[in-house]
Amino acid sequence: MSSITTGNDEQYSDSKKLAARGRLNREYTIAETGWFLWVARQLPLKPGDRVLDIGCGPAWFWASVANELPDDLALTLADLSPGMLQEALERCHPLCFASVTAQQADATALPFEDGSFDTVIAMHMLYHVADQNKAIAEMHRVLKPGGHLAVTTNGAGNMRGMYALTSVFGSPPYDPAGAAFGYETAERLMQAQFGNVTMTEHPAHMRITEPEDVFLALTSYPPGDRASEAELAAFRAAIAETFRAGGGVLEVGKETGLFISRKAGV
Repeated sequence: MSSITTGNDEQYSDSKKLAARGRLNREYTIAETGWFLWVARQLPLKPGDRVLDIGCGPAWFWASVANELPDDLALTLADLSPGMLQEALERCHPLCFASVTAQQADATALPFEDGSFDTVIAMHMLYHVADQNKAIAEMHRVLKPGGHLAVTTNGAGNMRGMYALTSVFGSPPYDPAGAAFGYETAERLMQAQFGNVTMTEHPAHMRITEPEDVFLALTSYPPGDRASEAELAAFRAAIAETFRAGGGVLEVGKETGLFISRKAGV
């Protein structure tokens, strides 16, 4: 089924389509601590660590939190998309890292030696991977003994009041990312591979005040980005009715979590 979790080559050749979804979360999320900063403050990083970011995308995370991180991190950026890697490198090179390198890589066959990294990070990317168990095994392999894997993903109920609108396109009325790699799957696979996992949910919700931003986000991936004019008109009407019923606002709950596992050893 076409969704946000498929068509990676087209979806992520660069950050343009991702930006529409990023804007929605950035502009309308209400939280005491923003998502990127909240994640950064929980990562088990130490000065001088070697860090691998798998599915790094345009590296918005690192640009947002660089000043919050320990000194002298050696950052390796990995992504399937050459366009994303180039954008990530350009964004990270001016930042305060000891080194920044990039490598085109498939999460299920990482081109790195065993025990190469102190921390591996996979933020909102495992729902794109067909063999998630193999990817997590690869992440375990490239970690040093005592190293940590940090994974972020969405729960099945994430932003359900918004994703319900995509039923106009024939899509299920829930977050496709949470369905493909949600909380239960993340916990089960990481526990099976590492023997341990802790989960923390980011306390946040959304108060969306601009219908057009909902339209742009939900038509940035299939099937919305391939919808007919009639379907798009029906979609705009559904969005307008939802905002009218909410007094000009769409309030939705968020389910976004951080899972951390530690590799046995030193």
